[in-house]
Amino acid sequence: MEFTFFGAAGEVTGSCTRVRSDGVAFLVDCGMFQGGREAGRRNLEALDFDLGEIDFVLLTHAHIDHSGLLPRLVALGYRGPIHATEATVRLLEVMLLDSAHIQEKEAERAARESHRKRHKHLRAAPMLYTVAQAQASLARLRPLRYDDELSPHPKVRCRFRDAGHILGSAILEIDVDSGGRTRRLVFSGDLGQPNRPVLRDPVAVRRADVLCVESTYGDRTHRALADTEAELVAVLHDTLERRGGNVIIPAFAVGRTQELIFFLAELVRAGRAPPLQVVVDSPMATAVTGLTMDFGSLWDAPTRELLAWMEAHRERFAVRFVADVEESIALNSQRAGLVIISASGMCDAGRIRHHLKYNLGRSACSIVICGFQAAGSLGRRLVDGVRQVTLFGERIAVRAQVHTIGGLSAHADRKALLAWLAGFEAPPRHTFVVHGEAGASVALRDALRQQMGWAAIDIPRRGEPYRLD
Repeated sequence: MEFTFFGAAGEVTGSCTRVRSDGVAFLVDCGMFQGGREAGRRNLEALDFDLGEIDFVLLTHAHIDHSGLLPRLVALGYRGPIHATEATVRLLEVMLLDSAHIQEKEAERAARESHRKRHKHLRAAPMLYTVAQAQASLARLRPLRYDDELSPHPKVRCRFRDAGHILGSAILEIDVDSGGRTRRLVFSGDLGQPNRPVLRDPVAVRRADVLCVESTYGDRTHRALADTEAELVAVLHDTLERRGGNVIIPAFAVGRTQELIFFLAELVRAGRAPPLQVVVDSPMATAVTGLTMDFGSLWDAPTRELLAWMEAHRERFAVRFVADVEESIALNSQRAGLVIISASGMCDAGRIRHHLKYNLGRSACSIVICGFQAAGSLGRRLVDGVRQVTLFGERIAVRAQVHTIGGLSAHADRKALLAWLAGFEAPPRHTFVVHGEAGASVALRDALRQQMGWAAIDIPRRGEPYRLD
């Protein structure tokens, strides 16, 4: 049995793992690289292997760093099925088309800029895929429910378990017949932090022969939720009431935006935060929020209760979803009193860049960073304390207060990862620590060895095959 990690090996983004075994080959995830100047080139080169041998694809969840290269996979000739949970399939119908639309618009903008500067010898970076190609990839999707058994190949059976990370996110349990025996492979995907709003906690897994576990926060524990709440309450009061500015929150359109809405509503309901006017300025986040409402059966009970309160107290907690571009532009003239949630979460694309342009330079405003920021991204540079940024060709001094509130992460932290791993009845025969920057992966590997006595652990290198007997 052979494993090759084409991404998320020593880094967080680009999840894509090929498994080969006794006449069957499949992929787990097919995600984009994100962050840094080299991401575009790496995405163009990412699928440079034999796609003809791939029998099927299993997808853990819809985040673009796990799913964003599916249209390119199909455009390059893959014609097999792509299996995912029902909610993930619904999300991809929004996210992949949005991803393709952004690429087309960026290509058009780059072409105009090249023409305007008369640099006709310069070429815009090639698009990964078009909207039409994204639509073609959606036809390969095959939805299934949590816990139902799927047999995508005569030698393979698998189940998707609730990972509690975003809507539809899954832990994969895969039984593969190989060499006269059956081996169980477990891919954690991205695990959610337990006891968080909206979604249920990750399902415990008891057994694996081979485990691939994420390590995004393998080296650190999130700030206590009580401390996170206190800091966010202080930011809201200070910015909206004392300094008279806006609070700008870059947030992933899938998962983080919906969780933030409920989190802020709970603070208002408890009387800790002032009445809030929340604006969600992201077409994709708006669409995803609608989908989240459609999958109420996947929510936890406290979230259902909070939704009822929100509907009855709109004068205290008002949420407005911005639809068109003109309405989004009009927000730039509103200098105070708003909480604006906008994508992308790492600040490298989308409408959030416009809101940063009009608010970063104002000392009355606050920027709240509440999610993982990949190396090289604008969000990461703000977290690291950069004092000046360039947005749409304009240099802007960072005068707004920048707050990093890590306790809101949808990823399991070190403590939660170790608690989930402790649920295995025996150590897996082999463990791969993936989906983490080098320090985080090493820290989780060392904790597994020292605290839990696990021995056979690798931090894989990208593109290198690992053969297990």
